[in-house]
Amino acid sequence: MSYFDYAATTPIDHDSLEVFTKVSKEFWGNPSSLHEIGGKSEGLLQRCRETLADILHVPSKGIYFTSGGTEGNHLALLTLGLSRQDKGKHIILSSGEHSSLHSSALFLEKLGFTITRIPLTSQGLVDVPKLKEAITNETTIVSIGHINGEIGSIQPLKQIKALLDGSCILLHSDMVQSFGKLPLEDVTSIVDSFTVSSHKIYGPKGVGAVYINPSLDVYPYLPEQTHEGGYRGGTVNVPGIAGFVTAASKFNAHTFDHYKGLRQHFFSCLDEHLPGKYTCYEAPEDAQLPHLIGLSIHGLEGQWLMLECNRSGFSISTGSACQVGKQGLSRTLTSMGVSSRESKEFIRISFGKETTEKQVEDLVITLSTIHTNTLSSLT
Repeated sequence: MSYFDYAATTPIDHDSLEVFTKVSKEFWGNPSSLHEIGGKSEGLLQRCRETLADILHVPSKGIYFTSGGTEGNHLALLTLGLSRQDKGKHIILSSGEHSSLHSSALFLEKLGFTITRIPLTSQGLVDVPKLKEAITNETTIVSIGHINGEIGSIQPLKQIKALLDGSCILLHSDMVQSFGKLPLEDVTSIVDSFTVSSHKIYGPKGVGAVYINPSLDVYPYLPEQTHEGGYRGGTVNVPGIAGFVTAASKFNAHTFDHYKGLRQHFFSCLDEHLPGKYTCYEAPEDAQLPHLIGLSIHGLEGQWLMLECNRSGFSISTGSACQVGKQGLSRTLTSMGVSSRESKEFIRISFGKETTEKQVEDLVITLSTIHTNTLSSLT
């Protein structure tokens, strides 16, 4: 099976797995316990926190380990929103945010918050003028994901931050899709909170982190929790965290060039085998993550095409794995103004470090064969 769904999850890195196994055996104590065995785990946990903070170029005091990006987004939006509700109860997010942020926003709406959802342009970028128009005296939080998880567009966080300068509005960003793919120091330094996840970067599943600027006057949204500075409950997953930080430490900027080459090769093959028979949804090159491709093959429903590819030995997707099983159309494409018919044709292809040009060629040939056979059967 050739895997083209790295935006959903990645296989665990060998070194990360070795560290996970070693820590599971040797650091099995609860880091909150006061005895020596617990203290040993606590020491490792704090070293992991400091290492991740160094990688992200933020103070370690603001790092809180979570079970992944979804929990991190819930924790961030609810913490910031509820902590600032005396200043206002208006939150802005883009329509293309991860489902976890839309879920948190719906919860806050039930508590009396007003949520404004900003559409995306036809290139998958948040409509900044409309965001500016949406800001009111009641606005306290803006949440814009760094990378759109369905088409890979890189959102203009610096431009948005400049828009918010001089106000008391906080900026949160879901950086799950960009962490491990891009250098982040330019953006982690300008946001007030962000989330990252382990299993997107070849680390163990069920681990992630949220950063909340420690200078902010905020408090946990659930009272009397006993772990991670009171921001969450449940025994901390020290082995998973150690594996996560190991994977994060292996970031290699050269993979960007690898992904860029694969993307160019993919479209070159598409133009050879399916000329004029596909639509790619993407941002300008300087605002596009190269390893993630959102497109449609004309005349083929995306879910059916995914199943046919699976039968032929290729794993692709129809968007975020967190949305699979839902009947609604892609939030991203709907927000971009793509018709429901075209949205139903959408598929997502994403590359990993292991992806080869030969695999890319074979995938395109398979897509072309499925397209040809399908049209032949209809005539």
